[in-house]
Amino acid sequence: MRLSPRINVKMYEQGNSTKSILLVSCYELGHQPAGIAMPMGFLRRAGYQTEAMDVSVEGFDAEKVKRARFVGISVPMHTALRLGLRVAEEICKLNPCCHICFYGLYALLNADYLLSTVADSVIGGEFEEVLVQLIKAVESGAAIDIKEVSTRRLPSKPVLARLNFTVPDRSALVPLEHYARLEYKGEQRLVGYVEASRGCLHHCTHCPIPPVYNGRFFVVPKDVVLEDVRRLVASGARHITFGDPDFLNGPGHSLRITRALHQEFPHLTFDFTAKIEHILKHRALVPEFARSGCVFVVSAVESVSNTVLEHLDKGHTRDNVLEALRILRSAGVAMRPSFVSFSPWSTIDDYIDILEFVESQSLIDHVDPVQYSIRLLVPPGSLLLSQPDTDRWLGRLVQGSFTYEWAHPDPRMDELHNRVSALVEQAASRNEDTAETFYAIREVAYAARGDEPPIRAEREIRPLRLRPPRLSEAWFC
Repeated sequence: MRLSPRINVKMYEQGNSTKSILLVSCYELGHQPAGIAMPMGFLRRAGYQTEAMDVSVEGFDAEKVKRARFVGISVPMHTALRLGLRVAEEICKLNPCCHICFYGLYALLNADYLLSTVADSVIGGEFEEVLVQLIKAVESGAAIDIKEVSTRRLPSKPVLARLNFTVPDRSALVPLEHYARLEYKGEQRLVGYVEASRGCLHHCTHCPIPPVYNGRFFVVPKDVVLEDVRRLVASGARHITFGDPDFLNGPGHSLRITRALHQEFPHLTFDFTAKIEHILKHRALVPEFARSGCVFVVSAVESVSNTVLEHLDKGHTRDNVLEALRILRSAGVAMRPSFVSFSPWSTIDDYIDILEFVESQSLIDHVDPVQYSIRLLVPPGSLLLSQPDTDRWLGRLVQGSFTYEWAHPDPRMDELHNRVSALVEQAASRNEDTAETFYAIREVAYAARGDEPPIRAEREIRPLRLRPPRLSEAWFC
């Protein structure tokens, strides 16, 4: 954890009041936010009653902000951080004396800017127990030795110690009915979101996890996960998303959890995220996951160009993606690939190759159109900053956007990105059919290369066709 130099003045202007603790989520991919449910469980165990605010669903509640003595803002992803900055600015206007803490994956990566503007503290890594310590200090009203806090009890580096986990507390959260649903076999199901592990063993260069976790991951005890799922099922969940960065980092742990869930809730379905290389490595487990209720797997394919994949240190090749598809399909599990469609190493040929790959493998309905507009994000601390060719494409750090600018060596790619992004946004606003958007993107891509697009197959796009299992919220980072 890191603290702002302003903290001694700001923390104690109010004295030891009885104001509340408020945890804020700004965006978590359309699911009920684990980023406030888990720390609320830790705080409840410590004897604290906590208020919650999910800005993405319930909006900004000024009255909750005015009551708060401590506000924790969860920033597990880039979109959440950008929204969180705006929320913190409003909090400062309404309640300038409350302590504002940013915590989560993107907190420490952007500590310098946050602490110089709106934050009093930031925590990264396995943050929950440190967050409780900080709140105790704020609530005590006693002076804090900044040097001692930042170097001993509240470390300035990511917290990578095993936690004494407790069950997440969702009692103050917006009900599941207000979040994304599973679309499956023509019906919609309420979805619960849990984490069986955090961190990751791998070092993909574009991922924000390695700069924080440095190849480590931590499992959440089986009993904690199972009890969390039980409570979600009691709240109406019929599908569970395992939000682990990679569910197969600890395959034995994951298998024990899904076996127990299937035994207790035989009709419950689930999905998880896994690397292509893990699908190949643990292919023997896939049929059992399918029998236990797995209906789809998200995998960060990112590109089908081996050159791009090498730059991203993904650990797989184009042929590996085809093999992973075969493994999942043979077990009756759908793949939902994600892409980083625009990177400094991607050519127009590479971009069109993604589209042709998706079409040839019958994946059009498996990919949210936003995936074709995803542009490489380079946050502070990114492993990409050590790439040997950064002088060709890397620009300045835009602190307020929490990312480095970069320009493609081929200006046509940046122009294509702008056109595809606008097309995807317009299509989403019209709730356009995924296939229609796909073919519109394909036309734009071929035009950027100066080619005529291939003749589209003369088959009707049936709006009421049965589509592969998917969540109703498109995937963003």
